Amino acid sequence: MNRVLVSTSVLVLLVAAPVMADHLPVRSDQIVQYDLRVRLDPAKKQLHGVERLTWRNPSTDTVGELRFHLYLNAFKNTKSTFVRESGGQLRGDEMASDGWGWIDVTSINAGGVDLTPHMRFVAPDDGNADDQTVSRIVLPQPVPPGGSITLDITFLAQLPQVFARTGFKDDFFLVGQWFPKIGVYEPAGMRGRVVGGWNCHQFHANSEFYADFGAYHVEITVPANYVIGATGQRTAERRNNDGTKTCTYEQADVHDFAWTADPDYLVVKAKFSGTTDVTLAEYERIAKLLGRSLDEVKLSDVDITVLLQPGHAVQADRHVQAAKHGLKWFGLWYGRYPYKTLTVVDPAPGASGAGGMEYPTFITAGSSLLFNSWPFDKINLVEEVTVHEFGHQFWYAMVGNNEFEEAWLDEGFNSYSTGKVMELAYGRNTSTLQFLGLTLGGVDGLRAGNSPAARYNRVLANSWDYTPSGTYGFYSYQKPELLLRTLEHYLGEQTMARVMRTYHERWRFRHPRSEDFFAVANEISGQNLSWYFDQVVRGTEILDYEVGPVSSTRVSGPRGVIDGPKGRQTTTNADARKQAAAEASGKSSARYETRVIVQRKGGVVFPVEVAFKFEGKPIETQVWDGRDRTNTYTFVRAEKLEWVDIDPDRNVPLDVNWLNNGKRLESDTRPAASWAARWLFFVQTVLTTVGML
Repeated sequence: MNRVLVSTSVLVLLVAAPVMADHLPVRSDQIVQYDLRVRLDPAKKQLHGVERLTWRNPSTDTVGELRFHLYLNAFKNTKSTFVRESGGQLRGDEMASDGWGWIDVTSINAGGVDLTPHMRFVAPDDGNADDQTVSRIVLPQPVPPGGSITLDITFLAQLPQVFARTGFKDDFFLVGQWFPKIGVYEPAGMRGRVVGGWNCHQFHANSEFYADFGAYHVEITVPANYVIGATGQRTAERRNNDGTKTCTYEQADVHDFAWTADPDYLVVKAKFSGTTDVTLAEYERIAKLLGRSLDEVKLSDVDITVLLQPGHAVQADRHVQAAKHGLKWFGLWYGRYPYKTLTVVDPAPGASGAGGMEYPTFITAGSSLLFNSWPFDKINLVEEVTVHEFGHQFWYAMVGNNEFEEAWLDEGFNSYSTGKVMELAYGRNTSTLQFLGLTLGGVDGLRAGNSPAARYNRVLANSWDYTPSGTYGFYSYQKPELLLRTLEHYLGEQTMARVMRTYHERWRFRHPRSEDFFAVANEISGQNLSWYFDQVVRGTEILDYEVGPVSSTRVSGPRGVIDGPKGRQTTTNADARKQAAAEASGKSSARYETRVIVQRKGGVVFPVEVAFKFEGKPIETQVWDGRDRTNTYTFVRAEKLEWVDIDPDRNVPLDVNWLNNGKRLESDTRPAASWAARWLFFVQTVLTTVGML
């Protein structure tokens, strides 16, 4: 039975008809080819899989072993590295006490040779002999340079109760990290390697994924009443005699594949149009900003599918519009989305661990019944999650950095880009926190995680090396966004836009490292920015400026024997008192000596503006390079100083404490601004105390 709901902009169907794929040109160096057949057993929550993998040796090395990720074994027992590091909790979600998951490789065959006895578990990161998330197979015949090997693999997987981006909740299934997945063999020179070797890390509590680009052909068999969504385009669907159906999906130029199944999904169909969803004026503005032709910034049409929970039907348009905003702005800024489809998954109630995750052409968002009605329907969390997870199509799915080792290139770049989209599409105060009449939103909310105590880790670090582990989020998401926003203000919007566009184009369908971004930033800006990246990406120090002692006092006239234009004159104390009385009565102008000391409290050196406001005069600014710990400004003029402010336009959001950036000689008559700043600083302090930093 088809259940139909109609809204003003989308059509909702329970069962979607198959869509035949267009065969797109290959854009990546396809190292791997996956042909997967999987059958879901919904009663046992198990997967029965058959995999044919062809791997090509991209190096000049003779490779004598293969390494595989077996991610589902992270949920096998309390001895896995994932559970040891996470304590069975992740992003506020707790692992079910009886919801274990695992994957067993039942056979591996290469050209008729059984390799199953040669498989061994290894722990290259922490030496945990009980961790089974990486396996190693020594080959009887090595793979020569440029050669390839085809493996036929069978496996049985037990899905966990939904946790950490995969699993089941009742009849809802999110199937991620579900098949034996070969690691990345990095030739010498790739990502700075001195010699070639396997990059195949264990599944850690904070780590995500890294894999080679390739092509996927996947046949998924489920009960006939289930609705399926998956990476790529559905190219076929057939009904089977046993009450099941098999859907085939294909996608090239991707490095992962995920899927979902649920009998209750509402299927929302929409289309992003590069013609009607973007105006000519927007194309022209972006072309000018980037220095590109109109043809270079034009976007392609994309078929959008939202798999929605029935209770969230009123939110359908919110997901669709958020996906369109992502397709529009990420595409305009960084290059057109190259795939034909985008699938957005709304996980089942109680399956929050499945929300907020990205796979190529396939993302999970998330929502709640709360967002169906006022005042929660005015909170843009539904939209922000959808935009953010879509953004990973650019910073992860296409620019395929190593998320194990350099998560900031993925999460941080995407957070920076997401923030810009949200500001354009929904306003600068989106995702605001309101408390006791105070409004903290946008950059304020972002900065809440930053504080003077955030000086113990580097942004550029392995995801499992942050101490404590709870700081991973700050150093991978918030601080990178802050440092990129700060860099944008320093370079200017146009230069930063061209840096980001060039970096994305140059490394699309490749595997960059941080140094590759630094090189592009230097090239496009025409500057050597090592001084900045060394401090804020590789270093641990904080950026913090403050206004120190400030005085603006009346200058007494000189006394004694004074040689001047009118010759030598003698000024007595009585003369000085008469002059002061005249100034006080307004019959003679006074002069003031102003002295301002600004101080660098943090270790990061960064140029900042210092603004001075004298009575009755326009604001004056000077640039301080910040190299010395202190700098003193002295003025002698007729006007008294009213206030001084470091970074008056707040262009340096990386500064950990804006509360100490300004000082007035009179009491500040703006209590809301003062208390808002103090409230934010209090939030920072609390987060520090509870170990969030």
